Amino acid sequence: MTPAIQLLRRAGVPHTVHRYAHDPSAAAWGEEAADRLGLGYHQVFKTLVVGLDDGRFAVAVVPVSGRLNTRDMAAALGAKKVVMAPAAEVERVTGYVRGGVSPLGQRRRLPTLIDVSARGQATVYVSGGRRGLQVELAPADLCHLVDGRFVAIVGES
Repeated sequence: MTPAIQLLRRAGVPHTVHRYAHDPSAAAWGEEAADRLGLGYHQVFKTLVVGLDDGRFAVAVVPVSGRLNTRDMAAALGAKKVVMAPAAEVERVTGYVRGGVSPLGQRRRLPTLIDVSARGQATVYVSGGRRGLQVELAPADLCHLVDGRFVAIVGES
């Protein structure tokens, strides 16, 4: 059981765990999850870790169908600039491996922004903490558990 699922259970948050056969050669993990589970790319959200210009890290939760707008992310965090964090840093600060990073149950609680498109959905799917594992939950529950905010962070960067 991953830290993400442990957190959901401890919090008593309604959720559904979805497993699928992960293809190690897959390059786009979010798209693979959506395809394997028969979901639209707007329903499955990827977890991205960014580095801020002051050395801190933050998390962006965006639909697989979208692209993170780094300018909007920086502005929402009060930073001048954000960049995608290197894989080694992602693993160090979250405790998860790339392709299996969940916004839930991370080693350290990082500032988390969730794209506003999540609010319009009954449920969203996010990584359950490893490749081949997704959890489905209400967007409001996700936001509460990560102490996040809904912000428009998808678009042209």
